[in-house]
Amino acid sequence: MTDDVAVLGAGMHPWGKWGRNFVEYGVAAARVALADAGLEWRDIGSIVGADTVRGGYPGYVAGATFAKALGWQGTRVASVYAACASGAQAVNTARAQILSGLADVVLLVGADAAPKGFFRPAGGDRPDDPDWLRFRVLGATNPTYFGLYARRRMAVHGDTPEDFAQVKVKNSALGALNPNARYRKAVTADEVAASAVVADPLRLLDICATSDGGAALVLSGMDFARRHGVADPVRIRAVSTVTPRYPNTVLDLPDIATDSAAAVQPAAETFRESIARAAYEEAGVGPEDLSFAEVYDLSTALELQWYEDLGLCGEGEAAKLLREGTTTLGGRIPVNASGGLASFGEAVPAQAIAQVCELTWQLRGAAGDRQVAGARVGITANQGLFGHGSAVVAVR
Repeated sequence: MTDDVAVLGAGMHPWGKWGRNFVEYGVAAARVALADAGLEWRDIGSIVGADTVRGGYPGYVAGATFAKALGWQGTRVASVYAACASGAQAVNTARAQILSGLADVVLLVGADAAPKGFFRPAGGDRPDDPDWLRFRVLGATNPTYFGLYARRRMAVHGDTPEDFAQVKVKNSALGALNPNARYRKAVTADEVAASAVVADPLRLLDICATSDGGAALVLSGMDFARRHGVADPVRIRAVSTVTPRYPNTVLDLPDIATDSAAAVQPAAETFRESIARAAYEEAGVGPEDLSFAEVYDLSTALELQWYEDLGLCGEGEAAKLLREGTTTLGGRIPVNASGGLASFGEAVPAQAIAQVCELTWQLRGAAGDRQVAGARVGITANQGLFGHGSAVVAVR
């Protein structure tokens, strides 16, 4: 176990398709987070930027970009890239700087102006790159992968398209309560079923969009928080950034072909299960201690998979958990009270930071109509391309 770090401030720029530069979104989110922390930009000892990407590859030096936009003041700077896990890597980098004594208080920012439609790889030939291969050789866009994973759940666990639709119904109702969400309209199962098929069995409303948006956090050491007059802040207790292990016998983006379970005994746990386990072990908690979770619902089927990977239920029991209302607001363990990516869409460098913003507001009791009653322990979970784990445990 490591020492806690305090969350002094959290801020977001609302998600949408605004048509402006990503820097504007990041600076707006940073200023909200600084105001929330009661600090000025000149008080910040370090800034960590989650790199903005183009087609899955880092395209901008985000840390220095945001420092310049906020006004050069000599702060220490770092930029991190881990695809969709970039925000968690930014939290981890900031935490390491604080615990090592390099900085008392750190601002971290992620923002994106995402392209329209599905993400695609950057130009050029890269035959040693599994992401390039699955796009260019197999023609497998992200929704193709989402559909394959949904098909696997249907074949192995008996999940149905109706189960997947209920995830969207749940998340859209919660997103309608979130002023930062892009989509603020509750939808019905019939509307999901009536939307266009994108990658069978998944329909348009089963799959998250690409979005513009930004998120920021101000983190500090506990001593700094107390000197700043914050006696009982939300605290980051664990950050999991683990990588996969061989053999990998389960379908995993961007790898379409995986190790053969016929030739090699499957590992005791999948990659996503190992992300959660590492977070629990570092935090000294288990799934039974959680008040709520924010998970990476690139598709409705993938949210169900996270229920099992986080240990909220046994293997194959996720749909049952959903049907019983356990994961909705008022249930035993609400999942994606923010509305999730179903309501926000992907703004890649910002989304893991946005998850921690939601943890912060829930643990403060400041989430408004979507507040989880008695929230004390929350976890985030997502996964970045190329083997980047991402989970954060926060407590109050």
